[in-house]
Amino acid sequence: MLKQLIDQCQRGNAFAQRRLYDQYVNRLHRVSLRYVRAEPDAEEVLMTAFLKIFRSLSDFVYRDDNGFEAWMRRIVVNEALLHLRSNRTLPLFQKDELTVEPVADGQLPDGELDAEQIYEFIRELPPGYRTVFNLYAIEGYTHREIAGQLNISENTSKSQLSKARALLQHWLTTHGYERTARQTS
Repeated sequence: MLKQLIDQCQRGNAFAQRRLYDQYVNRLHRVSLRYVRAEPDAEEVLMTAFLKIFRSLSDFVYRDDNGFEAWMRRIVVNEALLHLRSNRTLPLFQKDELTVEPVADGQLPDGELDAEQIYEFIRELPPGYRTVFNLYAIEGYTHREIAGQLNISENTSKSQLSKARALLQHWLTTHGYERTARQTS
């Protein structure tokens, strides 16, 4: 069904484009908000990304539904990074942004984690931490790819990720999620 919708969009069918937009706008808006905290900026990023999606759709080769969504997500992420650069939010990194003691590997918060609260915690991270965390932990980029995207060293990427994780774990602990050893069986 998605393939048929994409085919119709590739032929310039405005109704199909609207359906595609409606089907993905909320998910892609959340992607945009993970990188760009201000709502108006996130909406601008999203609209620019959708324009690029529709312009590039003629070159897209459908393989499966997941591949299509991943392709759109990459466009949104790239557009968000362009936005951060153009608004001088990049370079994002300072040597001593924040000091938080890292939680040992194998430690997870205990209790029911609320996905919306975690999402909000991620959005509250400092720009450098948030960007690297999103690219690595959520989008699946390697530190080498992140370094290339953000024009930083791989070690800076690794450091920002470590600090982001430590800060998220600190916030989770502060909000009542106790650390406990990961269960292995």
